[in-house]
Amino acid sequence: MTLTTPAPLTDEPAVAAPAPRKRAPRKKATEGQWALGYREPLNPNEQIKKDDNPLNVRARIIDTYSKVGFDGIDKADLRGRFRWMGLYTQRAEGYDGTHTHDDNIDYLEAPYFMMRVRTDGGQLTLDQVRTLAGISRDFARGTADISDRQNLQYHWIRIEDVPEIWRRLEEVGLQTTEACGDCPRGMLGSPLAGLSADEVIDATPAIEEIKRRYIGNPEYSNLPRKFKTAISGQQDVVHEINDVSFVGVEHPEHGPGFDLWVGGGLSTNPMFAQRLGAWIPLDEVPDVWEGVIAIFRDYGYRRLRSKARLKFLIKDWGPEKFREVLAQEYLERPLLDGPAPVPPTHPIDHVGVTKQVDGRNAVGFSAVSGRLSDTVLFALADAAERAGSDSVRFTPYQKLVIVNVDDDKLAGLDADLEAVGLTSRPSRWRRNLIACTGLEFCKLSFTETRSRSQALVPEMESRLAELNEQLDVPITINFNGCPNSCARVQVADIGLKGQLINDADGNAVEGFQVHLGGSLGFDSGFGRKLRQHKILADDATTYIERLVRNFIDGRHEGERFAEWAVRADDAQLQ
Repeated sequence: MTLTTPAPLTDEPAVAAPAPRKRAPRKKATEGQWALGYREPLNPNEQIKKDDNPLNVRARIIDTYSKVGFDGIDKADLRGRFRWMGLYTQRAEGYDGTHTHDDNIDYLEAPYFMMRVRTDGGQLTLDQVRTLAGISRDFARGTADISDRQNLQYHWIRIEDVPEIWRRLEEVGLQTTEACGDCPRGMLGSPLAGLSADEVIDATPAIEEIKRRYIGNPEYSNLPRKFKTAISGQQDVVHEINDVSFVGVEHPEHGPGFDLWVGGGLSTNPMFAQRLGAWIPLDEVPDVWEGVIAIFRDYGYRRLRSKARLKFLIKDWGPEKFREVLAQEYLERPLLDGPAPVPPTHPIDHVGVTKQVDGRNAVGFSAVSGRLSDTVLFALADAAERAGSDSVRFTPYQKLVIVNVDDDKLAGLDADLEAVGLTSRPSRWRRNLIACTGLEFCKLSFTETRSRSQALVPEMESRLAELNEQLDVPITINFNGCPNSCARVQVADIGLKGQLINDADGNAVEGFQVHLGGSLGFDSGFGRKLRQHKILADDATTYIERLVRNFIDGRHEGERFAEWAVRADDAQLQ
């Protein structure tokens, strides 16, 4: 028998346990997508674009700012809308990377500009090259750099000189419109378009038609962020890291056309473009391009600048939904399925002599990290003319190609350009090097890159003289001054991303975070980052030498650097 204790007697009613409180559902923050009805600006950049279409700043530059000078420029134009005209203020001299911060912009901003000239597809006539040379001489203190977007960039440009520069450019069919800004920037195209035996199809007509229809068109001048395009009949335009790419491919039923890729980009959150599995004929490329950029305009994220690239929309939607929206809402017709292109096993940079389909030659020359000058540009045009050529073409690797050269003119062309520092037979260190603008002119940079990359080349040629012939694979080295990855550090064999680090005495000095084993093509992948592995900028050459020696000692036969870097232990990579 079990005894139980009776409950105490009480007049108070029993109290039930409180019911759990219901939390109000958290309201998801809008991403500012126009297509969903969110048209009010959610950050200062969006407000600037709403207040006045950035394309309108051209008239103010010509009519007002070129007359009143730098101090009379409205700040919203200077630091915002000027970009749509290819103009960024350049970094004031004498300030190291410790000053790189938005709070210091008022004194970090020199009263001069970097000017970017569009060369969509990289194709230039000799008249255009001479015009670019004259502008460099007369207005840019001799500066002229090829970017890895096939553009030409000047420095030291005064606002007073901009109208005359534009007049000269437009006289030969060039422009700076939308070379920067939240808009469709310069388009990458094959340097050997129409001439290469390896291309599936010549993409030049599509590039020209997109440029004619849409560049400078107010319908597409207010995008969430920048929009980068690559169109080529072969895989020589780093298509995996562009917002939209059309890659030459042969359809088994319909013949030559293009495979469509969307959503690539690097910077602080790198993502590779996704194949949509759609085959696009040449004459439909402009319409499909417009559909892709219109989706970005309408559905792209506008709340945070850090999430405003097309790649973030692709990440959330996936390629299947993006293709469905493109076909149903924008093209209003289905897209044909198509095959994938076969990835190349190495970068196609067109350096050296390439036989054209017509029997003549294309000759690719290396300028160290893209640095030219007015005198080099004039010499380039003169040498090309003596060789019987009518065209110079820039590449996405900061190189240049002279096309349509007869066999008996090759030696003379080589000699002419060797005299001004351009070579068609560069060492692997000169050939496989890319650098961004860096601390010399860029307000965002923490470290100097271009001059450091130029100093690296002869050092590597000398220090590794006894080993260079043992290297039967390229090793790409990319220098970048900040996290924005203008020089594509995540997809280089050795990628150096500029930042401030502490030296032995605790002082903030120039340094690099190291990315190792990145690549595009056959084994596309982002470079490996070692935990807490950073190097002093002044030690970069010694570090690269040590790394290359370790690679030569530890590689398997035929192994590429990217393959070795994936399997190497940390000690070999430090």
